Amino acid sequence: MKLLKLTLAVLAAALVTSGAQAAMVNGAITFAGGAIFDTNSLATATRVNTFKNVKVMSEDGDFAAFVNDDDAVAMAAPYIFTPSTPTPGLWSVGGFTFDLASSTVVLQNADFLLISGTGTITGNGFDPTEGTWSFTAQSPSANGVFSFSASGDFNGVPDGGSTVALLGLGLTGIWVIRRKFVAA
Repeated sequence: MKLLKLTLAVLAAALVTSGAQAAMVNGAITFAGGAIFDTNSLATATRVNTFKNVKVMSEDGDFAAFVNDDDAVAMAAPYIFTPSTPTPGLWSVGGFTFDLASSTVVLQNADFLLISGTGTITGNGFDPTEGTWSFTAQSPSANGVFSFSASGDFNGVPDGGSTVALLGLGLTGIWVIRRKFVAA
């Protein structure tokens, strides 16, 4: 009888907590500004040594509640993209921070640089959210201007306790069957 009460208590607790779900960042944000690379040619660049006048260009979803167009963005420097180097706090704005995990140079020549990758967006009470991002720059006519975009890219929904509830029901069933065979 004690096991039955314990199982029912676990089941009740699982059902009560089944409504709790993670608050993941949802939305997209874009920036633009100046970038000074380690070389004079994008074809041989491996890092951004300095970012200049980086501002928010657009935002939607959860970003829109905390960030506005033209807000200044703090960028970590240097930003090393060859080889791919994790960069904590690659950007911060409006209470959000993006920690770069990895990057891949998709296209690099004398006129264009395209980098994409993954990282984690945190801040403003949201749970850490895996995100994707891209960085582009044109040269020489763009004079070091770059653009950057990031978005929340989370997969799946938290379980919410249904696994625990099913486990509790299974254990209760086993206990009931065992009691019948022992009594017989």
